[in-house]
Parts: sequence; C-alpha cells; structure tokens
Amino acid sequence: MRRSAAVGTEPLAARVRGAVLAGGGATRYGGRPKGLQLVGGRRILDRVVEALQQGLGDLPLLVANDPGAGEWRKDLRVIPDLHPGAGALGGLLTAVAADPRPVVCIAWDMPFVPASLVRMLASRLAEADAVLPASGGRRGVEPMCAGYGPACRAPIEAAIAGGDLRAIAFHSAIRTCILPAPEVAVHGDPSTLFFNVNSPDDLTQADALWRRLASSPS
Repeated sequence: MRRSAAVGTEPLAARVRGAVLAGGGATRYGGRPKGLQLVGGRRILDRVVEALQQGLGDLPLLVANDPGAGEWRKDLRVIPDLHPGAGALGGLLTAVAADPRPVVCIAWDMPFVPASLVRMLASRLAEADAVLPASGGRRGVEPMCAGYGPACRAPIEAAIAGGDLRAIAFHSAIRTCILPAPEVAVHGDPSTLFFNVNSPDDLTQADALWRRLASSPS
C-alpha cells in the first residue's frame, strides 16, 4: 500500500511563499525607487529576492505600484496594492491576499536579511497567524520582515477600513508569535539585519556596512 506523505514533508515553497514589498513613495529618497539602488554593487531588490528564493525555494512575488515595476525583474509576478494609499499595511494585505498560502514578506529597502532568517520565520507559521522577529526598533518587532498567514487578511482589512494604518494595527485580532531576540541574533546583529535604506545617507551607510561584512572573517 502506498503511504500518504506526512504533514509538513512537502517542499517549503509548497507551504510558504515569499513577497517583496516595494510600496511607499520614497519621499526621503526624492521619489526614486529605493530598492533599485546598489549596495555592494548589487541592487537591494536583487538581494531581497535572493534571500527569499534561497530561504523558501521559489521566487517571490513583487508588490509594487510603480508602472515600470514589471521591468525591474521580469521573472517576478508583480501585483499592485489592493488599497493604494494604505501604506505598509496595504502592502501586507496585498501579499497575504495574493495566495492562500502563508507568506514571508520583506520590504525592498532591507539589504541584509539572510535566507536563514526567512526559513525560521516560515517554519514558525504553523504555530501562529503572524511571526515577527524582535528588534531594537521603535515597535520592538519588525513587521516588514515577517511571516503572515491567511487569517491575517480580515483583521488587516478591518484596520484599513477603520483608518488605522499602522503595520501592527491588527495584531490584537490574531495569534502572534514574536521570535525572541536571542533567536534572531543567531542570524546576525539585529541592527544590521533590519537596516533599511530610506535616504541617500542610509545608502552610504549600507554600502560601507556591506564592505565591512564582506571583509570580515567568516
């Protein structure tokens, strides 16, 4: 008799997908697409795509409203925001609603997220509706580098309808798992992992940081 496959034995990409969030007006970057800037000689977008692809085993989708987004990476499926103007929360909703599977989302201005952290976020989505790494940021967690399940969709829609556009506005309505700081630190210094490029000065810092990391002993 042929055995049924055990739950969870299918490839990770069959259970969890990835999404690059390229929303936002880049007002601190003069309206230029932040993710197309170079860090260490490569576009930030390409670095984020690589982390998601290596972590999950398949190419991510790209959530973007720019009319030229289809030319950035012709191998990616591009989806515009379901609720334009809803900020980061609108991007999360679009990523969650695009497919019934859970999704690991990374903002496209975060060049240092490793595939190992992507895999950890994905692995914990069986336990919760949202999985977020702890950080030293103002929210204490990183909602733009996190995993989200399909149960997040209705609470996100409700938050948007109520005018609360915070990226964590819906957390009280779902099961949330916070990866403790020591677990996050296994993948690198959180101040580096979650460094995001919002301005030309940030880009200069990111490039210098990349060079330091590249020259450090492994």
